[in-house]
Amino acid sequence: MRNKRLYQGLSAALLALSVGACKMPELATKAAGRPVPTTYATTTTDSTNTARTQWRQFFTDPNLVGLIDTALQRNQELNISLQEIQIARNEVQIRKGEYLPFVGLGVKAETARASKNTLQGATEEAIRIRPEHRNPDPLPNYQIGAFASWEVDIWHKLRNARKSAALRYLATVEGRNFTVTNLIGEIASSYYELLGLDNQLAIVRQNIELQTNALELVKLQKESARTTELAVQRFEAQLHTTRSLQYDIQQRITETENRLNFLAGRYPQPIARNSAAFNELLPAPVQAGVPAQLLQNRPDIRQAEKQLAAAKLDIQIARANFYPALRITGGAGFGAFKPGLLFTSPESMLYSLAGDLVAPLVNRNGIKAVYGNANAVQIQAAYHYERTILNAYVEVANQLASINNLQQSYNEKAWAVQALNQSSTISSSLFRSARADYTEVLFTQRDALESKFDLIETRMQQLNASVNVYRALGGGWKQ
Repeated sequence: MRNKRLYQGLSAALLALSVGACKMPELATKAAGRPVPTTYATTTTDSTNTARTQWRQFFTDPNLVGLIDTALQRNQELNISLQEIQIARNEVQIRKGEYLPFVGLGVKAETARASKNTLQGATEEAIRIRPEHRNPDPLPNYQIGAFASWEVDIWHKLRNARKSAALRYLATVEGRNFTVTNLIGEIASSYYELLGLDNQLAIVRQNIELQTNALELVKLQKESARTTELAVQRFEAQLHTTRSLQYDIQQRITETENRLNFLAGRYPQPIARNSAAFNELLPAPVQAGVPAQLLQNRPDIRQAEKQLAAAKLDIQIARANFYPALRITGGAGFGAFKPGLLFTSPESMLYSLAGDLVAPLVNRNGIKAVYGNANAVQIQAAYHYERTILNAYVEVANQLASINNLQQSYNEKAWAVQALNQSSTISSSLFRSARADYTEVLFTQRDALESKFDLIETRMQQLNASVNVYRALGGGWKQ
């Protein structure tokens, strides 16, 4: 009867401990919203999407394709992301092993002499009258066997940790895909910039030749008293200014080539390109599809989605720390005080089996803090996911508008270049016949040069806008 009451009391205490451990603070969570507009402002509901086009089909310049191929193999940032994927994959294996039983083999050898003031030592003294029953002094101990420990995953804490690690592994894969998309876009933009700079340099050299000839003409006119030294100095100053511009462009070409080589993971070397074909380059046609496709095509959105799912599991993991944990340990093997008796069966056999159920009681504030942090990280991940979707939509909308506006701008600047070329020819002809002032020649030449530069700059912006739309839609990472 007394033992029954004792067991009832222990059961009640254990129940109270478990109930107390299960109490946890109530924290507000955030559910991430996924709604996006049905269309972009400048497009229809056509679901055709350029993001599904492989980059080899989107970019047709063989020199550019070769650069991208080299970068995908040798770019350091991309190779670093591959190692991050491997680290995340190993983390999954670590978490998987934690919820499986741990089994090991062990060998133990020790010797000890018990104090006479301990229970073992006093017992030895008490049986001194029968020395054949006494243990050796000091007492050796040899053991060999297997041991195991296992935390029973009652609340799925360990399984959720493995799932969370798996989601973060998938997030690193998406992060690498996003790196590929950005790398391809950056190489294409820099390549088109390089072609544009080459054409600007060619225009500058043409203008240097024209201005040199104009300077010689002005000098001849001065000798014949048809003009003054002021005109000579103005034409000479313009020539030096244009030559200075030539060196600035050459420096930009060098830096752009080096940037491309850096992205390709190699030391500076000449970049193969066909600059003469720049004027024939047209922006690749782009189909934006519908905004909802961004959720599947954009690697950064997919990465944020995986990180959000992992953060939700982390909350469940932190919540499980409030519950009792069941651990089972055991071992089996052989033990003796002499090596020769070690494998004597069954006298030398030993085994143990134990289980403990432990619930947190004292350190609950620390567990609450971990739980609160996990909840805060989940809310952060939800906002980050929403912001990533919003940013993707804005990027696509901006670049689509840019394509339309740049096309209109290019058409107007092309007309301006044509008109200024004619005015430059006319002003030079009038100046030779003394029917126009030299300042008109200077101004028209300067305006014609600037308009040609602007036209090339606009073409570069058009090509880059096409690349940026392709990148913003999530194209480039699918092989």
